[in-house]
Amino acid sequence: MAQDLFKQAGDNFTALVSSANVSNEDQLKAYGWYKQATVGDASSTRPTGLFSKETAKWDAWFERKGKSQDEAKQEYINWVNELRVKYA
Repeated sequence: MAQDLFKQAGDNFTALVSSANVSNEDQLKAYGWYKQATVGDASSTRPTGLFSKETAKWDAWFERKGKSQDEAKQEYINWVNELRVKYA
């Protein structure tokens, strides 16, 4: 059930990004929750500042360090639902 809700949230987020002007900050927060939910804690080395997009994505993921994948899935679902209201 939770996996179905997580997948649905992913589909909703993809649709939202393609139809609304979702801010980079909001997209990064969703990315961080998604990566934590699907991979777990960031274990790779932080990209250098020369790759600012990759660095920002890594930082958003790293901020969720220590959260369980189940917690992160629920936070991702909650965040996508907030965005759907915000960008409706």
